[in-house]
Parts: sequence; structure tokens; C-alpha cells
Amino acid sequence: MRKKSVLHKEELELKVIHYPSLKTVLMVEDTLKKANNLLTREQLKKKLPTKVMHQTLNVILKYLEESGKILDGRKGILWIYNPSPKLNKAIKEGVEL
Repeated sequence: MRKKSVLHKEELELKVIHYPSLKTVLMVEDTLKKANNLLTREQLKKKLPTKVMHQTLNVILKYLEESGKILDGRKGILWIYNPSPKLNKAIKEGVEL
């Protein structure tokens, strides 16, 4: 008997028709970085230089959210990743309240 989480993961993988290429992931990342405000999925699709299938875009957005680069909420998608060394140092040396 399989664990429920393993079965659920396999079911999700079977539903994905097309996995994105690295080029597509980088294109979406770049578009989100350049946006200065929240974007809905439809607004994001319009800003992309080439068309991306809705399901493929969802796979990319899920990856970016899980890696801590975006916030994907009800009102839209926002780029939050900041690789600043000063910010990393402040977080490491900061005191948690």
C-alpha cells in the first residue's frame, strides 16, 4: 500500500501535459522582475514576449513560489526575491522579535 502523499504526487505529475523549458522559465522570471506591481496571470501572459500555455505557466509559477521568488495570491503575482548581500547579512545578524 502506498502512502497518500506519494500517490498524490504521482497523480499531479500525470496531469502535466508539457513541462517548461529553461528558456521559458527564465523568460517568465525576467518579466516578473521587470514588473513594478502585481500582475494577474492574464496580464503576465500579455507581457511575455512569446505565448505560453496556461498549464505550463502554472507549473512555472508553482516552482517560483516554492523557491521563494514570488508571491502568488488572489490579487496577483509579485516578484519578492532579493539576492542582496546586505539583506542576507541583516537577516543573519538580526534579532527575532
